[in-house]
This record gives sequence, structure tokens and C-alpha cells, in this order.
Amino acid sequence: METLLLYLTTGAVAGILAGLLGVGGGLIIVPALVLIFAAQGVPEAIVMHMALGTSLATIVMTSVSSVRAHHKRGAVLWQVVWRLTPGIVAGTLMGAMLADMLSGGALKRIFGIFALLIAVQLGLGAKPAPHRKLPGGTGMALAGGVIGGVSAIVGIGGGSLTVPFLTWCRVGVHNAVATSSACGLPIALAGSLGFIITGWNETTLPAFSSGYIYWPAMAGIATASALFAPLGARLAHALPADTLKKFFALFLALLGARMLVG
Repeated sequence: METLLLYLTTGAVAGILAGLLGVGGGLIIVPALVLIFAAQGVPEAIVMHMALGTSLATIVMTSVSSVRAHHKRGAVLWQVVWRLTPGIVAGTLMGAMLADMLSGGALKRIFGIFALLIAVQLGLGAKPAPHRKLPGGTGMALAGGVIGGVSAIVGIGGGSLTVPFLTWCRVGVHNAVATSSACGLPIALAGSLGFIITGWNETTLPAFSSGYIYWPAMAGIATASALFAPLGARLAHALPADTLKKFFALFLALLGARMLVG
């Protein structure tokens, strides 16, 4: 029961922050799962792999509700989604395979560096200035591949990468956020499949796992995240979002540093 409460709490916090600040829940879910899985006695060698796989699995459920909300507002640029998706799927699957080859320590350091970079971006309010139009087929495939690969290795839905890319390519910010949310679904689906396949023959997995996905954690986190994300969205209109982003940036910086040294 205590572990279930930890999963629900993690999902609630991730959902509120996603709705409040527009940041991906994976940045909260992955380090939380590392701590919870370690306390559960999951072998250290696969703790990080299971945190990444389970985080991506939770994003499948949360991204569906997010895409539906953005689609109702007509904000998703579906043509852009379809052009990015092949590269995203290929990149995400390759990222999952690469993650399987890396040690838990290496994955923690990569996550820590990524968290520090996002902290700087949030803290400074850095946004790429529009410089060019969307690239052609090859360019979109490469962009999707990079977005998917990085997302798989750090267990996120890719919003912190997709939104800046689209903004840089002269896509309006509201359309960029909505389109990014739609791109999060193929990332989550391909990532979940990749971590199931790569972890399938792992002999030290806990019960109720499929590869590197631990289903009780996925169910608890995804349920709470979906329930609390609307609360975060409502709070965004009542609280000073810019100030909160700076506090969250500091928290992310500390989290990233902890992952680097831990």
C-alpha cells in the first residue's frame, strides 16, 4: 500500500507540473522511480532501465488525453506529425536499444546532464528565435530520429526537444506545443515496445514486469497524472508561472546534479 501511494503521489506531482508549467512528466517520474525501485530491492544494474521504460509507458496514457484536448482546439498540425513520426519511431527504437547497452550509471549521468540543460532553458526562459522553414523529408526524418533517440534514453515524451525545434522552424508556439503533444504518442509507444523487447530476457526483473516496464508503477502513475493534470492547468491561470518555472529550474538543476554524482 505504501508503494502504491508513492506511485500515485509521483503521478499527481508529474501531472500538476505538466499542466502548470508545460514540462514533461518524465523529468519527475524517472528520478522518482529510481528511488522507489531501489527501495523495493530492484537490482541496481536495471533500476535506471526500468525507470526509463516505465516512464515511457505512463506517457502513452497521458499523451492520449493531451492530444485529444489539443485536437479539439484545432491546434495540432497533423501533417507535421506524420512527417516527423517515421524518424521518431526509428530513433526511439534505436534509443531503447542503445539504453539497453549502457550501464545504469551511464544512463544516470546522461539524464543528469539533460536535466541540467532543461533547467538552464527554463531558468533563463531561453527560446530559439525562428530562423528557417520546416526542412524537407530527409531533414524531418533526421530531426525525428534525434528527438526520438534522446527521448528514449532519458525516458521523456520529447516536448522539451520538439517544441524548440518547431519554434525554430517558424511554427507558432501554441501549434508547436499541440503538435509536440501528438508526437509524444509515437515516442511513448515505440519506447515502450523497445524497452519491453530489450528487457524481455532479463532474469532479475520483478514480478508483474514486461521487459523493463513495471506495470503496477505504470498504472498508478498514469492514473494519478491524468487526474491531476487539469488541476495544474487551472493553477496556471492563478499562479505566477514565470516565477514557478524558475523555482522548478532550480529543483531540476539540483536533481540533475544529484543524478550526476549518484
